[in-house]
Amino acid sequence: MKTKLSALALAMPLTLTALTGCSMTDKDSDEIPFAGTSTSRDASDEARKVSSSIYDLIGVKGKASDSSPGVSDCSNKDAKTNFRIFHPWSFYPASASDLDVAMERLKKELPKHGWEIVTYGPDASKNKNINLIADKDGKKASVKIIKMSKNDPPKLSLTVVSGCYQVPDGEEVERF
Repeated sequence: MKTKLSALALAMPLTLTALTGCSMTDKDSDEIPFAGTSTSRDASDEARKVSSSIYDLIGVKGKASDSSPGVSDCSNKDAKTNFRIFHPWSFYPASASDLDVAMERLKKELPKHGWEIVTYGPDASKNKNINLIADKDGKKASVKIIKMSKNDPPKLSLTVVSGCYQVPDGEEVERF
């Protein structure tokens, strides 16, 4: 269990870094987009809703992992008043053959629901996992989906990441 948590702790900054560079930012800037004013809890609830809407688009029977969103810093911003939300979760299809169907449905359905696919294709890993990164500017959110066919069991690994929020005046970021 400790190894899995350590691996997640190491992988999360890499995932956040990968998603930060997405095109949901101004094309001439690497700055994370402003997502609005919110408390950490309300922004976390919004990330859950975004994840839930993506789950609904998968369209095949299966099971989602039970994970909670977390809070991270916005680079170059005051960590007491600015934050981002990340929500990592996995989808395990009822049948391994449905993994391809699920990924193809997401590739097709995300754009119909306001998402712009900015990356799609195999990664550089030995398994050549298919990666899909999509941005939703209206929600200032990004999702990275990795089709992990060779895992046992096969799964989609998803991480939803928000833009940078600012807490309401007089409040501080709640970390969880």
